[in-house]
Amino acid sequence: MISEISVAEPWMWSAFIVFVLVMLVLDLFVFGGNKAHKVGVKEAALWSLVWVSLALAFNAGLWWYLSSTVGQEIANRKALEFLTGYLIEKSLSVDNVFIFLLIFSSFHVAAEYQRRVLIYGVLGAIVMRAIMILAGAWIVREFSWVLYIFGAFLVVTGMRMLVMAEKTPDLAKNPVLKFARRHLRISDGDHGEKFCVQNNGVRYFTPLFLVLILIEVSDLIFAVDSIPAIFAITTDPFVVFTSNIFAIMGLRALYFLLADVADRFHLLKYGLAMVLTFIGAKMLVAPWYHVPVSASLAIVAVLIGASVVASLIATRPKAQ
Repeated sequence: MISEISVAEPWMWSAFIVFVLVMLVLDLFVFGGNKAHKVGVKEAALWSLVWVSLALAFNAGLWWYLSSTVGQEIANRKALEFLTGYLIEKSLSVDNVFIFLLIFSSFHVAAEYQRRVLIYGVLGAIVMRAIMILAGAWIVREFSWVLYIFGAFLVVTGMRMLVMAEKTPDLAKNPVLKFARRHLRISDGDHGEKFCVQNNGVRYFTPLFLVLILIEVSDLIFAVDSIPAIFAITTDPFVVFTSNIFAIMGLRALYFLLADVADRFHLLKYGLAMVLTFIGAKMLVAPWYHVPVSASLAIVAVLIGASVVASLIATRPKAQ
C-alpha cells in the first residue's frame, strides 16, 4: 500500500469549506434550525434528498473538472473513490441513528428539541472529523504501513460488531456519563432546549447537555471506525474529507427519516459489520491482491442492500 498525492488544489479546499459553512449558517438561521420544532418525515425526506443530490452533484463537478485538467482516467478513479467512500460513510452513519435513538429515549428528550442537539452534534462532528482525517492522511503519508494496522482494527471491529449486534448498550454504566455527573453541576427537571441555566447565581448544566456530550462522544467513536474504512478506498485527503463531510451533513436528516422505523432495519447492523470486515481484509491482502475500487463499491452495495432487504422481510407484518 502506498499513499497518494491529492489532486485537489488549495482553492478547491477553500471553496468546499466555504460551502459547508454557508450550508450550516443557512440551516441554523434560515431554515428553522434555531427554532424548536418536531421534524416530520416529509421534511426529513426532503433534506435527505437534498444532501444526497448535493453529494452526487459535487462528485459530477469533481469528475468534470479533473477530466479537463488531469485526464479522464484519473477523473474516473477519483469520482469512483468518492462515490464508494460516500456510500461507506453513509451506510456506517446509520449505526449512529440507532445510538442516537437510544440516547434520546433514555433521557426522554422531546422530539422538538432533538434537532437542536443534532445541529450542535454535527458541528462538533465536522471539527473532529477534519482533525482526524488530516492527521490520518499525514500519518499514512509518512508511515504507509499504518494502513495494515487500520485493516486489522477494522476486521476486529467488524467481528465484534457481529457478536454484539443484538446487545443494547447500558447508558447507566457509560464512563463518560459517570464522569460528567461527578464533575458537573446537573440541574433537575425539564428546561426545554437549554444546555445550561442559572439557579441562585450558580450555573447548572441541564440533562440536555449530557445528551449533547453523549452524541459527540458516540460520533467520535464511530469516526474511529469509519475513517480507517475510507482510507482503504483512497488515501487522497480531499476525497476522504469531502465524502465524510457530505455523509455527516446528511446525518441529521437521515436520523429523523429513520427514527420511527429504525426497528425495521435491525439486521442492517450485520451488513455494516460485514462491510467493516471486508474492508479490513481488503487492506490486509493488498500486498498480494489489489481489490479494484469498482469491486469494493459493488460488494459494499450488495452487503448493505441485502441486509436492508432481509430486515424488511423479517419485520413485515404477518397476514392475519
